[in-house]
Amino acid sequence: MKRTQARGPGWAGGRAAVAIRQVRPEEDLPALGDFFAGLSTHTRYLRFFGPVRPGAALLRTLAGCADNVDALVAVRGALIVGHAMAVDRTNAPGPSATDIGLVVDDAWQGRGVGAALMRALLTGARARGVTTLEMDVLGGNHRVVGMITGHWPAACVDHTPDGLAIRVRLPRASAEPPAVTPRLALG
Repeated sequence: MKRTQARGPGWAGGRAAVAIRQVRPEEDLPALGDFFAGLSTHTRYLRFFGPVRPGAALLRTLAGCADNVDALVAVRGALIVGHAMAVDRTNAPGPSATDIGLVVDDAWQGRGVGAALMRALLTGARARGVTTLEMDVLGGNHRVVGMITGHWPAACVDHTPDGLAIRVRLPRASAEPPAVTPRLALG
């Protein structure tokens, strides 16, 4: 999976291409470690609900080294600027729900990278037969909550002791597009 997106006018430096692709675990592990270590404490807190610095075992999970994990990165050249993953709940005969998480480098936040990663996760989830996206978000993570509820106004948002539990029902891959379709394009 590879998508190249470009920022629209108004971004300093003109247009910047960002590619969304699958994580290549053996090749990307060192760069993923650098990416997560380079995030601000606040950004890591918003992603992991604590100022976590992923160790080797967590990095392997984030790299998609499990059968039920779809792991993606947003790259600018050789630099990882975003990471997203979906962890399918395996129910016979196939997945019906997936838990998702994503994070974007502090310097790249607000530039559409998270939305592009979300769209790529959505495409992969629908292809796997997933019918529900689920995500836990800290209540103070207004940017992510706004992105999700802006793209999916019908999302179910429940308050939990740790923040918000958000569920989005997906149309079947072969079904007609829903009346409100996710708007997750850069630019």
